[in-house]
This record gives sequence, structure tokens and C-alpha cells, in this order.
Amino acid sequence: MHKAGFVNIVGNPNVGKSTLMNSLVGERISIITSKAQTTRHRIMGIVNTDDMQIVYSDTPGVLVPNYKLQESMLNFSQSALVDADILLYVTDVVETPTKNQSFLDKVAQETVPVLVVINKIDLLQGQEALESLVEEWKQLLPKAEVIPVSAQYKFNLDYLLKRIQELLPPSPPFFDKDALTDKPARFFVTEIIREKILLTYDKEIPYACEVAVEQFKEEEGRIHIMAVIYVERDSQKGIVIGKGGSALKKVGMLARKDIEAFFDKKVFLELYVKVEKDWRSRENKLKGFGYMPE
Repeated sequence: MHKAGFVNIVGNPNVGKSTLMNSLVGERISIITSKAQTTRHRIMGIVNTDDMQIVYSDTPGVLVPNYKLQESMLNFSQSALVDADILLYVTDVVETPTKNQSFLDKVAQETVPVLVVINKIDLLQGQEALESLVEEWKQLLPKAEVIPVSAQYKFNLDYLLKRIQELLPPSPPFFDKDALTDKPARFFVTEIIREKILLTYDKEIPYACEVAVEQFKEEEGRIHIMAVIYVERDSQKGIVIGKGGSALKKVGMLARKDIEAFFDKKVFLELYVKVEKDWRSRENKLKGFGYMPE
């Protein structure tokens, strides 16, 4: 009997959803930084065995949207409640359990199995604090099973995986057995560049940036990539480029190393910066960047 299903990962920003996803998939599918709202898309990571296919889905952190891009991000998170076979609601030991009550109420109404994953338990002092937190979550989501983990240190992930495998429904595979994700190669290039932007710049700059791959040319042993970083204002363009192009060079160098590791090929990367005024609030631009259906 073959088992397969969609295991959707949801929760508030910065609780470690992407770290958990990458640990469960065993590959670096989602980008990770210490900044909130790092994940903007819904990204699938697929794990295959002879008799099983687990389709994990990482989603943006749930938030109250301030502009159209964030509305699209929230839609990705809410869609994950609709098509899940198993729902992983990820929280951590720092956030207030009732931080986003309206989303929590939706999770409570789920008819599929819900696993509440309490992440970052390595930060807790003593067993008593953990037991108290587990009890609090059992009160909030009585139908759910509560599983404490540390995604960073891979603590208790083997038990979480065991429960996921037990709860998977009988089904033929949804994707080819050699598939790792539903996203094309270009998507991971844009995500790696965006991760380096998040790590290089402060304040609002990373959130005002979007990356588009204009050219992806694969040759024998090397890939030629041309990508554009879009910002919303001229002042942001200057900051992204930096004095004498120094900041943009740094982003390019860091991104190229990771892209080479991802594809296991030499990469020639060209980066340009363009202004696309208020792109985060413009539907046609969000459609073009893949945040909304065409």
C-alpha cells in the first residue's frame, strides 16, 4: 500500500517554519534568515521512498496585511489550510500562544490531523516550563497532538517524522518519484539572491526588493544568469548598489557561491537594479512576480 499526502506548515512569522521544512526534506529548499517575513511564496519540498511520498509545503508567516504583497502572502498561508492532509502548526517557546487568535480559530476547525510543533525548545530553562507550555497548547487546540522539537538541532524530529508517516493517507504519488520540489530552477536563483539581500541590508530595504531572473542560460559545466533586483524608489536603488557598487558586488558574490553549490556548476552572475514604483501594491506587478494568478 502506497501512502502520499500534503503536509502543510503554517504559523506566525519567525517561529522556524523554513528551518523545520529544510530539516524534514533534507535539502535547503526554503531560504532562512533571522528577519521576519523571509518566506513570501508557498514552496513545496517532496520526500520520496518506495512506499511513500510526503509533499511538505512551507508558507509565509501569518500577519495582518499592510499592502497587496502581504495580502498575497496571507492567501498562500490560508490556502494551506484548505488542501492539507496533515497540518503542522508551528509555534515556538518565545511567542504568545494566542498571538494570532483568528488564524488559530481556523486551525481549530480543521478536520485533518493537526500537529502543534513547539520549536526552539533548546531555549527553555527546565522541564517544568516545557510541560506548562505543552499544556497551554492542549487547551488551545484540544484535537491536536503537541510535539516539542528543536528544528535547528534536529531534536525530536525523528518522532515528528514517525507521526507524519503514520498519519499519511493511502494514495498514489502526486509527483514523479524523482521530484524534489514543484518550483523551477529560476525560482531558487531568485530566492538565493533575495536571501542575500535580506542579510546585507537593514530596515525596509529588503522588503522593498524583488528579484527576477531575465536570463538563465545553461552550458556545458556552467550557467550564465542575468537577474534584476527591483526596488520601489530611487533612494533605495542607491542603497542597494552602494558606494562604487560595493553593496551590490557583495550580494552578487554571496549569491553566486550558493547558486554554484545548489546547481553544482560554475555560475556567471550579472545583477542589475531597477526602480518599479510601489510594486508591492500593484496587482499587475504582483502577477508578473508570481504572487497572484494571471
